[in-house]
Amino acid sequence: MSPLARWRRRIAATLAALWLLPPALAQDCPPPPDPQPAALADRGPLWEIERDGRRSWLYGTLHVGKAGWTTPGPRVAAALEASDLVALELDPEDPGVQRQLMAEALRPTPPLPPALARRLADALRAACLDTRALAPLHPAMQAIVLTLAEARRAGLDPAWGQEGALARSARDRGRPLVALERVEQQLAVLLPRDAAAIAGLVERTLAPLESGRGTAALARLARAWEEADVATLADYERWCDCIADDGDRAAMREMVDARNPGLADGIAALHARGARVFAAVGALHMVGDQGLPRLLAERGFAVRPVPAR
Repeated sequence: MSPLARWRRRIAATLAALWLLPPALAQDCPPPPDPQPAALADRGPLWEIERDGRRSWLYGTLHVGKAGWTTPGPRVAAALEASDLVALELDPEDPGVQRQLMAEALRPTPPLPPALARRLADALRAACLDTRALAPLHPAMQAIVLTLAEARRAGLDPAWGQEGALARSARDRGRPLVALERVEQQLAVLLPRDAAAIAGLVERTLAPLESGRGTAALARLARAWEEADVATLADYERWCDCIADDGDRAAMREMVDARNPGLADGIAALHARGARVFAAVGALHMVGDQGLPRLLAERGFAVRPVPAR
């Protein structure tokens, strides 16, 4: 069996184990997601953007969700129906993207400082994840898996994130699906190679979970997204319990703001070719002076929020 195949099997087994724990252990583990679908409704912030006499749309997404959130509400469904193509940061179902992600996740990395490594292992065990199965992975990938597992304490699950649902919707509707970024760009941010950057990323993941406020912050983020509450999203750094110093602030800028000009250019270029674009990007890319609505306005678009119906 190839290393990539082994990795797939290990991750699948580790996440599946969350639901197979005996009752005596399961009481402190992240609970299984509620399978009851939420009522059909408009969710997430949506903008209509217009230039050259033609409309496109900009949609803020969430990478985790609840049952039923992957079914678009009336305004999103109408925008998808009126579009010619769907543009995402990346196509999450592209086998090439998955191969690159797994290959990078398995590349050797500098070891974490011993104390930080112990904290990560303790957090993984507290989330009922198999530390031996995850050990070969990049520490930042372990932190991502930990965050996804802990999201279940807020009733959220990556299976119901928006990107996968939008990719499937595009294919079902016969719409072209376009990636606005290259996978290498995201990997450079998500899975750094420098020892200090890796340690900083893991530390920023663990701190809010260890404080007990991380789950509450994630639940608040999901609620703000669901209600298209752009003001609360814009104030994320104040209430997320994830910005302790200038280093954290710089990392957030690299993760979000630094990518936005390239994303805006990509959306503008697709629109300029004559396409009506449904562009869907993480909701935190939508806020602030470097948010995509502001950057697209600077590129000559009329930008208008689309209210919920």
